[in-house]
Amino acid sequence: MIWNWQQADWPNFTYDATALEPLERQFLLHSGEFFGAFRHVNTDDRDTLRIELIGDEALKTSEIEGEFLNRDSLQTSLRQQFGLAAGNQRIPAAERGISGMMVDLYRTFADPLQHDTLFNWHRMLMAGESDAIQIGGYRTHEEPKRVVSGRADKPTIHFEAPPSMRIPQEMNAFASWFNATAPKGKTALPALTRAGLAHLYFVSIHPFEDGNGRVGRAISEKSLAQNLGQPSLIALAYTIQRARKAYYDMLERSNKTNEITAWLVYFAETVLEAQRTTLKRVEFYIVKAKFYDRVRGQLNPRQEKVIARMFRAGVDGFKGGLSAENYISITGTSRATATRDLADLVVKGALTKTGERRHTRYHLDLDGV
Repeated sequence: MIWNWQQADWPNFTYDATALEPLERQFLLHSGEFFGAFRHVNTDDRDTLRIELIGDEALKTSEIEGEFLNRDSLQTSLRQQFGLAAGNQRIPAAERGISGMMVDLYRTFADPLQHDTLFNWHRMLMAGESDAIQIGGYRTHEEPKRVVSGRADKPTIHFEAPPSMRIPQEMNAFASWFNATAPKGKTALPALTRAGLAHLYFVSIHPFEDGNGRVGRAISEKSLAQNLGQPSLIALAYTIQRARKAYYDMLERSNKTNEITAWLVYFAETVLEAQRTTLKRVEFYIVKAKFYDRVRGQLNPRQEKVIARMFRAGVDGFKGGLSAENYISITGTSRATATRDLADLVVKGALTKTGERRHTRYHLDLDGV
């Protein structure tokens, strides 16, 4: 197998720029819509929304790699690092590390990309990992770096990266390219084109022993933020994780050639979907704030607990609607009390009711918000 980095034209990727032009226009339009919506969130709530969006990105970029973190610990760590909470609560190393990387990405998005930036991110990501893994530096081992699956005695090789001895040279070229293609660089590129190229270019080098996917996605988010001139808060990893197989399939299809139009179109469409998802979540948060303004002071502690649980389900909603059994399970109350509480929530306009008897379901009433 001849990989992309083994070909004579590496790393001079080629693509059809006209295929990306309408997607680039959509990106700029959606960005304006998002920042406009975000400004409608009141100042007190912006920090909370920022924590939720960044926290979900941190969770999902880890889940793509099969690592499942604790949401509460992660959000607590983010609040601490943004100075929104006291820093005296112990946070597991993995949650503290990924949150540290995301906060650094948020704060320093405009800075040029440097080796030390990547080393620092890698140290954060690998916090708590085995000493056997080379942390905070590019790999140096002599054996081939391969992405494999299947049985150990009969593996399927999805990709083989450049040998370690080439990594310093490759990463010098990558950092120079990234900084030159920034909005004020000598060879500036449009936002989606640059972010897609950056991701594929970086993971094709695969400079670290582990964590390349997470660092690669962070580089794409840094790229998008630089083109927008502010942190994008885009749900990129959140969107990739929902179609994880398609993401890995496209990476595998694209690591054997340096003509990458298909990859860039895929990545651009993924970013646009991420923008739509992020905008929906911001709009949902605005509706949520208005909902609580409407019912403030009218709910008992059981009702407040259930409403909070329903909102935690997010934009997609409480699957199938809330049943009386769900209410009992969440609150630990009796059936009679659950029935009274639910009826009261309907009267107060907090919930709507559908179905009858055992098919009765309740949904948040957001139409009156």
